[in-house]
Amino acid sequence: MNIQENISLKPFNTFSLDKKARFFTSVNSREQLIEALIWAKGRGLEVFILGGGSNILLTQDINSLVIKIEISGIEIVKEDEEFVWVKVGAGENWHNFVLFAIENGWSGIENLSLIPGTVGASPMQNIGAYGVEIKDVFESLKALNRATLEQKEFNAEDCRFGYRESVFKHELKGKFIITSVTYKLRKKPVFNLEYGAIKETLAEWPDKEVSLKSVSDAIIKIRQSKLPDPKVIGNAGSFFKNPTISEESWKALQENYPSIPGYNVPDGVKIPAAWLIEQSGWKGRKFGEIGVHEKQPLVLVNYGTGDGFDIKLLSEKIQHSVFEKFGIELHPEVNFI
Repeated sequence: MNIQENISLKPFNTFSLDKKARFFTSVNSREQLIEALIWAKGRGLEVFILGGGSNILLTQDINSLVIKIEISGIEIVKEDEEFVWVKVGAGENWHNFVLFAIENGWSGIENLSLIPGTVGASPMQNIGAYGVEIKDVFESLKALNRATLEQKEFNAEDCRFGYRESVFKHELKGKFIITSVTYKLRKKPVFNLEYGAIKETLAEWPDKEVSLKSVSDAIIKIRQSKLPDPKVIGNAGSFFKNPTISEESWKALQENYPSIPGYNVPDGVKIPAAWLIEQSGWKGRKFGEIGVHEKQPLVLVNYGTGDGFDIKLLSEKIQHSVFEKFGIELHPEVNFI
């Protein structure tokens, strides 16, 4: 185990924020993870777990031991005529795993192409896009109890999945470290093409048949047309969740804003946060080294040397503005550190 001191976390978060870790190490096995936890406990240090750094906003230096999870590995644990169960290390790059599944003809996650981050974060956030969420393909996960250093297995019910939510963001926040995730994928594709501009994008390629790869390519094209590349402009993708309001509130808003978009969900009507932010006048606005992306107002960006605390303040101003105009509360999807 290699423990480093006073390490910049700029290369390890997609906002490219230059905050420091007092101590830093990376682990590629459960045994190394346990060793690192014991090391920190023996010195009275808190521990901060880092995956791909794609869903965090660093507002300050971290006076802890930062452990970067790099546990790798992809293996088939079970299969039948219809499904394959695939166990994946928490440190595997999510998009690379999606491409691996497509190459092997496994269906279920192609709509989640190009989502940044690692496999370990996928159930924690219940990541989703274009009509698909992790809960749709999730079988189980294994996680290490920080206090007892014992491994526990969680099924879908245990995880209490919700919209960009799981038990690991609430009751069990900071209590477990995910080390592997098992997904249940289909051997025969069942395509989900009803969301966003998937069909329109596929129609641009009349010579291509609908396949796992063509759907993935379409998703990648759509995402790249709307979302900035974190390697070019620091960002964490969608900063806010799409809010859900009641049917009554929706109808009332339609009277004043006839063009307000929305779609029915079991507990009401979901409104695109991007529309609310744009209508509140924030799209494309720049404040020094930070701002709101010019093409996608749901994305807050760091143009170079911006500070995480300033991005946090900007997000709060946006929340206040949207609430003042529409009476709707926006909630961050990004975790503030």
